[in-house]
Parts: sequence; structure tokens; C-alpha cells
Amino acid sequence: MAMTQVSLKVKNPQKPVKFFEGEFLVDSGATYTVVPESILKKIGIKPAGEEQFSLADGRIISRKVGSALYEYQGTERAAPVLFGEKDDSLLLGAFTLEALGLTLDPLKRKLYKALLRM
Repeated sequence: MAMTQVSLKVKNPQKPVKFFEGEFLVDSGATYTVVPESILKKIGIKPAGEEQFSLADGRIISRKVGSALYEYQGTERAAPVLFGEKDDSLLLGAFTLEALGLTLDPLKRKLYKALLRM
């Protein structure tokens, strides 16, 4: 299966001049966007709590969760961020895709502006 990667900025909502920009794997099956905790600490994003998540293999894990601003091609929106551990990849999840008004075309491996519904 082909993978889609995009360049995305993750910003501190309190101080948007503090940000990280990286190549994220688009994972429309993941709920939250994942960024390593070390990066989030560096830009000053703090966890607001901890939640449990189920993995594809059935395991249940706990991770810290906070809030971030995301910028993609000039559009900036807020959404939750999951504090990843050392081996976790940069993932762009469904909540962030929806917040940015984006949809994934898995055949063309591209993001498009979604037709939003009220």
C-alpha cells in the first residue's frame, strides 16, 4: 500500500512563533496527530492529560495529550496532539485533517480541501 507524506507545521498555541516543521505520514485511521514528546517540549506545548488508545494489534497504551496549532499550505487550525514516545513516527491523524478541512485521496496519495457539511 502506498503512503502519503506532507509537510506540516506544529505550533505552540500560546506562542505561535515557536513551531516545528516536519514530514508527517498521513494516517486517516489514526484519531490524533502524533509528535514526539521531546519536540513538543522544545516548542513549549504541555500535556493537558492522558488518554488510552487501542493499537492495530489490539494492545492498549496510554499517552499524554495536549493542544496544538497546525498549519498546512496557509491554513491554520487547532486540534489535539498526542505526545509520542521515542520510537513513534510523525503521524497526521483524522482530527487534524478534519480541523484543517482536508480529505485524503488514497489512490492519488494527495490531500484535498474537503467539501464541508453543516
